[in-house]
This record gives sequence, structure tokens and C-alpha cells, in this order.
Amino acid sequence: MTTVTVRGLAKRYGATTALDSVDLEIGAGVTGLLGPNGAGKSTLLRCLATALAPDTGSIRVGGLDPAVPEQRTDMRRRIGYLPQNPGLYPNFTAYDLLDYVAVLKEQTDSRLRRAEVRRVLEEVDLADRAKTKVRKLSGGMRQRLGLAQALLGDPALVILDEPTVGLDPEQRMVFRALTSRLGERKTVLLSTHQTEDVGALCERVVVMNGGRVIFEGAPRALAGVADGQVWLSESAPVGNSAYWRNADGLYRTVGRQPEGAEAAKPSIEDGYLLLLGNAVVGSGSANEAVR
Repeated sequence: MTTVTVRGLAKRYGATTALDSVDLEIGAGVTGLLGPNGAGKSTLLRCLATALAPDTGSIRVGGLDPAVPEQRTDMRRRIGYLPQNPGLYPNFTAYDLLDYVAVLKEQTDSRLRRAEVRRVLEEVDLADRAKTKVRKLSGGMRQRLGLAQALLGDPALVILDEPTVGLDPEQRMVFRALTSRLGERKTVLLSTHQTEDVGALCERVVVMNGGRVIFEGAPRALAGVADGQVWLSESAPVGNSAYWRNADGLYRTVGRQPEGAEAAKPSIEDGYLLLLGNAVVGSGSANEAVR
């Protein structure tokens, strides 16, 4: 079932085109949004969260149109949004911060609001930190608190903008587990630079570049973009800069086949690089394959 439908979405900042006729459909589960800096990911998420109005095009979330004021209010009640820099008040306790945000989200019944705050603290495994001030929480805990505020009101759509940036491996694992559980019962749109997050979490991936959607499909299909274009060799390739020495001491090359190299199984990252036509891949057959 489709939760989000986007048609012809466009947004400019002066001479810069952030979104260029974006068409997109997002359904239940976790969808990953990949793209380089400046690809338009955050602008798209802000438009979906109704924090930013597009110049042209349409958005529907659960059939609601944010261009209609009455529907926009109802739509906001169905959306949870974690921006890249949530700006949590450092001197609030975790509980008081969530209580404050719940009031902003029109939860005026104090008894029900307190129960809702306790529910989301439990959901993100921060119940034991309810009375801890935000400034005393670790980076991973603050990120989970940001997720908790997004979950107030039990939204149908959860939008997460680069939620794992700056987290260490253990914190990232905890956040992935929370996001995976959310995807079992909600629509989650996760913007990330981490191809590992996509491989670990997402049933579907959308790749953006230059304000456009250039790929939609399963992570396996994104890896498949690099079929026949990833190689392993015992010596460094000549004439191809897109290679690195892996933990086994072999050289992994993306693009043209080096002399004496054998084909390797492509990864999501390999497909992503080739799809973008990244300059490090070089010219020739690799770039021709993705045009």
C-alpha cells in the first residue's frame, strides 16, 4: 500500500535547483534515500514533513494534500520527523523535553500525554534516562531521544534525515534495531550517506543526484548495477584510479577490468558509485554502462 505519492516536485533556491521534477511513491517498511551532498535529499524530506513548501508539483501522504490548510494540519499529525540537527534543549530532562514537544503536537490531556511520553521513552530504550538532562546524554542517546519526539502521537510516516551520522558502531547498531522495528508497522523514509545502513535495513532504496531520482528498487538491484564491473587482482591496476587494497591484500577495482583480474561480487556501494558516474570510476565502459 502506498503511503506517500510525489508528482513533479520542484524546488529552487535562487539559481540552484534543489528538486527537479521528482516523481516518487513510498510504501510501508523502510525505504532508504541515498545521494551525495547537494542531491536534494534534505529538501525532499523537508517538503514531505511540510516544513518547506515546493515551488511546483504535488505531495500526498495518506491521501492528504499539504497545499490544503485543513488537510495539512491533519497530515502533520500523521508524520514524525527527525531532522539532521534536531536542536534538543540541553537543560531539559529527557522526559520534560518530550512532554514539551507533546504539548506542541496538541496533546493537551495531561494524563494521556504523560502516558504517551512514557511509551516513546520505552520504545527507544530510554525509560531509565527520563530524568537525565539532555546535555548529559551520550550522542547515541540524544539521537534516540530525537527519534522519540518523532514518534509522539504514533505517526504513520516517520522521516529520518541522516540519523546515524556521528554515531559509533554500537550506537549505529542500536539505532538500526529501533528503525527496523518501526518498519514492521510503519512507513519509514531514511536519508543516509551510509550504504551499510541501506543494506542492513531497507527493503527499497531511492538514489537521488542533482535533484532528480535516478534509481528506485531493491538494494540487491542497486548492487546489480555493478554486475560485471567489479574486479579483484593481486597487483594494483594500471590506468584506473577507482581501486583499493582490501583486508585480504587483494586490489578491488570498480570499472574497467584490469589485466589478470577476476570478477567479484558487487556491493551496494559499487552499484551506487557506478550509478552516479562518480569521477573516481574513470571513463570508458563503466561510465557508458550507467548513462
